[in-house]
Amino acid sequence: MGILAPDDDGLFYYDEARANRAVDFFEKVLVHTKGRHARKPFLLTPWQKADIVSPLFGTVMYDAQLDEYVRQYRIAWIEMARKNGKSELASGFALLGLCADDEESAEVYSVACDRDQASLVFDVAKRMVELSPLLSKRLKIVDSKKRIIDEKTNSFYQVLPGDANGALGTNPSMVLFDEVLTQRDRGLWDSMRQGFGTRRQPLLIATTTAAYTSARFALEEHEYGERVMADRMIDPNRFVYMRNTPKAWDWRNEGEPADPATGREATGWYYSNPALGDFLSIENLRAEAREAAQKPTAENAFRVFRLNQWTSQAKRWLSMQTWDRNGRDLVLRDALKGRECIAGLDLASTSDFTAWVLLFPGSPTDEDADGFTVLPRFWIPKAAVERRSAMLESFQIWEREGFVKVTASEVTDYRQVQADISADAEEFRIRCFGYDPWNATNLVMELEDGGLDGVKVPQTAARLNDPCKRLETLLAETQLYHGGNPVLRWMADNVQTIATGDGLIKPNKAKSGEKIDGIAALVNALFVADVDDGSGSVSFISF
Repeated sequence: MGILAPDDDGLFYYDEARANRAVDFFEKVLVHTKGRHARKPFLLTPWQKADIVSPLFGTVMYDAQLDEYVRQYRIAWIEMARKNGKSELASGFALLGLCADDEESAEVYSVACDRDQASLVFDVAKRMVELSPLLSKRLKIVDSKKRIIDEKTNSFYQVLPGDANGALGTNPSMVLFDEVLTQRDRGLWDSMRQGFGTRRQPLLIATTTAAYTSARFALEEHEYGERVMADRMIDPNRFVYMRNTPKAWDWRNEGEPADPATGREATGWYYSNPALGDFLSIENLRAEAREAAQKPTAENAFRVFRLNQWTSQAKRWLSMQTWDRNGRDLVLRDALKGRECIAGLDLASTSDFTAWVLLFPGSPTDEDADGFTVLPRFWIPKAAVERRSAMLESFQIWEREGFVKVTASEVTDYRQVQADISADAEEFRIRCFGYDPWNATNLVMELEDGGLDGVKVPQTAARLNDPCKRLETLLAETQLYHGGNPVLRWMADNVQTIATGDGLIKPNKAKSGEKIDGIAALVNALFVADVDDGSGSVSFISF
């Protein structure tokens, strides 16, 4: 591999002896635990050996403080499609870090979104120990505590709970971070990294599959990995192995495996699944592809989990391309003054978004035109913004540009919400507003006491199906003038739907990857628009 640094000092270089030692640990000490290869030596495939294990453990750098060469990489990001052996590799790394990494009193941890997920890597490692004649004599398994001990070096391998608090007080030498896509934020990741301070050559190995883009933290790390792959000197201490079939590739095209003799690189399915033709059956993928060709939702799953492509959601409801076509006309608040409108309110949680959407018949400049013009408001407590560290920059921009109001509070500031809605009532002729009765608070009563008419909107598929279909039609006919509001667009991109057996649909907050409050408020407004006769006197609807 040669020198990696762009200087003449040779600070980074490939140490073949160290690489071979890691390879030998896998192939001469470890054994497979499942299927037809169980109890047989863990012989690395050519791509596992040449592309992951050897460079990860064989590339070293000079540490002036220690006056010695140590491992170059501090973080390893390994991302490929499902069933390509990520967990087995991670289990081998854990045992290597426990007893073959020249680390006295080593602390090796498995972490994930929860203890059960983290235990998947541990359970494979435990079985490797049980089946290995050498390791079973040296290591002690304490299964009740999910712990493996090496008394010779006073070292241990341990499963941690899936939260940042569980990482407090640790001094990790190696961390196995499984399925990063399940992490809601970077709290646990940062907690583990910050424990590295006193170790010679600490290593965090993250393994994951692609996910839906609602997995914001994992997506950020994936995108950072792409930049590192393009220019390794951006972060010379990060190792990246990612195999994502390009989105432009026809997903039905299997592609071709790599051919070392001719130098041909793998394409299509073979690129994102390096184990195809080795220990992963292509017939399984072909069967899934045939199903995906008949079911759009299955196609999306195939793209994510088999082609390792990042896509927006598990069951897309709204096309973002169609959505964006409806946002080309500017929506100016001043131009709408005095116009008649319907409103929708979504209170959601007391510690998160509140959405208020005004729906004006007509276009932004012509109230007699077909369709509706949308003017939304959003409020969110400062504490809720701070919990979304992965989206902090977006929130700062949205707040600065006036698309969301961040209130200086731990929970929703209903006084501010009421004041802003009252200001809208002074500026526009609001006939009535629709709201979810399940989550109604005193705010609705106060708005009604102030002269606004509230309409309860049952959040059932039977009641929301028609306004959902109306929204689809408006978008398809380019008659929903939303002005490109970025917060509303983000929420539109998050929405998944749930369908009844007879095909009725409604937005699904539980399944949607992130917040959809603006779309929920918009659907509530469309519901009221369909039942309001224009008199402004509708306050109760008998169902």
